[in-house]
Amino acid sequence: MAKLKITQTKSRIGASAQQKKNLDALGLRKMNQTVEHEDSAIILGMLDKVRHLVKIEK
Repeated sequence: MAKLKITQTKSRIGASAQQKKNLDALGLRKMNQTVEHEDSAIILGMLDKVRHLVKIEK
């Protein structure tokens, strides 16, 4: 499976509680922090909810 490189580019201030939980579950706690995850349906669903706060690279 492909790896996704996910970087938080915008602040979580003003985001909904569910979006904050998704960022926490992805392992993103600070701005400009980058994590890597496998490309799976669960991860893609979480990213869809916070796509305006993150940058995704394959």
